[in-house]
Amino acid sequence: MEIRFKPIGYVKTMEKDIPRHWTVSDIEGEIVIDKKYKTGLKDIKAGQRIVVIFYFHKGPGFTDKYLIQKPPHKEKETGLFSTCSPVRPNPIGLSVLDVLEVEENVIYVRGIDMVDGTPVLDIKPYHNE
Repeated sequence: MEIRFKPIGYVKTMEKDIPRHWTVSDIEGEIVIDKKYKTGLKDIKAGQRIVVIFYFHKGPGFTDKYLIQKPPHKEKETGLFSTCSPVRPNPIGLSVLDVLEVEENVIYVRGIDMVDGTPVLDIKPYHNE
């Protein structure tokens, strides 16, 4: 089975030193959505959080050697699926971002842990209940 995704937008940030995870990031940036999807942003408001699903487009290709990894913030090797490593069989990521503002087809956010140009696959509401 082959699964294909088409990005709905991309991440825009001037930051070069990207934190390893959204939980430790105060970096601000933009999620620029393709204008054909702009109407779908209608109920996203400043002050809420959104889940952004994205594609790790700059990572190396996955091989079995990445099944065990040593995260830089841990002292021992860990199984891949116990990490947030971008090197994965399906290189998708998930971040929970704070919405600062929405203007036309751009969502201004805080919590960026993605490099500039990262393809965005989907946005979902964040529920912590």
